[in-house]
Amino acid sequence: MYENLFHQQPLENLSFLVTGGGGFIGSNLVEYLLKYHVGKVRVLDNFSNGFLKNIQPYQNDPRFELIEGDIREAEICQQACAGMDIVLHQAALGSVPRSIKDPITTNEVNISGFVNMLTAAKDQQVKRFVYAASSSTYGDSKALPKVEENIGRPLSPYAVTKYANELYADVFGKTYGMEIIGLRYFNIFGPRQDPNGAYAAVIPLFIEAVLKNKPPHMNGNGNQTRDFTFVENCVEANIRAALVQHPEALNQVYNIAVGDRTSLNDLFKILKEEGQSDLSPLYGPERAGDIRDSLADITKARTLLGYDPKIKIKEGLQITLDWFRNNQDFIYNS
Repeated sequence: MYENLFHQQPLENLSFLVTGGGGFIGSNLVEYLLKYHVGKVRVLDNFSNGFLKNIQPYQNDPRFELIEGDIREAEICQQACAGMDIVLHQAALGSVPRSIKDPITTNEVNISGFVNMLTAAKDQQVKRFVYAASSSTYGDSKALPKVEENIGRPLSPYAVTKYANELYADVFGKTYGMEIIGLRYFNIFGPRQDPNGAYAAVIPLFIEAVLKNKPPHMNGNGNQTRDFTFVENCVEANIRAALVQHPEALNQVYNIAVGDRTSLNDLFKILKEEGQSDLSPLYGPERAGDIRDSLADITKARTLLGYDPKIKIKEGLQITLDWFRNNQDFIYNS
């Protein structure tokens, strides 16, 4: 993967901290950075969501360093940021249902942990801080496509935490003169996304169903739509945000998506065709806190970051299904 190059300046003299680097998105960022000769990559992860096996291939690389720790510990965050040029902050507790079941832990990780990381980046004089924001911030806004400046009221504790991140980032940027960029992810999917556990995302669950030939459960009638975004596009956004020099691009929040929407029914239909399956989903009740429809306007990211997502839904699903076919231990042993 990563035949597309998302940077022009050399990476050899730069050091990156990737929080949550053992996770799905974080490990893809680590892969890209090491492939293109970064000076140093440090990962901070407590492996509550990620897996050591995601970064195991890099552990003997002299440019790679792992700190096993929790962003809720301020001292660990200071240690992780020391000597780093750029932070790519991916560590968080995702999942709307998990946040509804346990809002306290979601708040501790996503807000207190985020403030710990911002403070550490400030104290250690990190040059650029890029963080994972979320499309959940749009909340009950019905307007489509979603434009960065127009948000609604959050629909879940998770959405509240991600909106709070944006508010803190804005204050830290203005108060301390930091360079901070937020990336509102829209339903990222791809290789290494965990299909196990109570809060797995829909695409790895559907892929698991096809590979195991077991009908998947679908919340609602399947007509809800999402702007599903392949992980390579997400990596592109992070790299461009980390390196952009345009002053107007800094201290902003951007939609990171492809600008197209697909229903869950159509999504499963594509996977069935690719997997030569005749399964039908088992429909159930709608999920509390979920947004009905989502579609991003990516004009701002195109204009200010040079973001140009190449991988569309069908190609991304083909790549992801092939990866899971070749890594079935990920389904059975995660």
